[in-house]
Amino acid sequence: MTVIPFDDRGQTLPIYIWMTGILLFVAFAFFAFAQAASARNGAQSAADAAALAAAQNARDELKDGLGAAIGKGDGWSDWLGGQDFTGDGARGAADELAASNDASVVGFEPSEVNGYPGYWAKVESKGTVGDSIIPGTETRHAKAEATAVIEPRCGVKPGADPKKAVEFECDGGESFDFDPDHFDPGDLPDASVLFSVHLAD
Repeated sequence: MTVIPFDDRGQTLPIYIWMTGILLFVAFAFFAFAQAASARNGAQSAADAAALAAAQNARDELKDGLGAAIGKGDGWSDWLGGQDFTGDGARGAADELAASNDASVVGFEPSEVNGYPGYWAKVESKGTVGDSIIPGTETRHAKAEATAVIEPRCGVKPGADPKKAVEFECDGGESFDFDPDHFDPGDLPDASVLFSVHLAD
């Protein structure tokens, strides 16, 4: 009787092809998620930049308003407290920074966090997530949002009369005194000394 040897090579080949297919699918799926994460991170960076740019623009306006108000009554203390600004240039600043990060501002409005003024911005990436094995990614744009806050770093010295003298102290122990009758706006410290701008938690 002739014995036919058992050969399992014909059985392992389909398994090998099946496993290879699964590994390729997992690799492509991982790549698709990496694409999406990268697009999302880019959009978040653009949203952060847009919100911060808007708040920084308003911070500059606050400094200018403070300089113009000193020597004209006690209204300067409102500017020092982060009030009274119009924010006319804030949206333009947000649009510019978003564009430099390859995104567009699709939502924008003044905001308030813990009593401090700020701006909320929502952006959409100009580019799409890209082609992948996940349907629809080739037309999908990443979106993200952020809020930036303007927080005063200085306050009126205790006991100071804003009608008679301009005295305020800032974080870090710095203090400033100005004669309202002989004041030059150039005497004010940098806007970053007067107000901090940061993203909301």
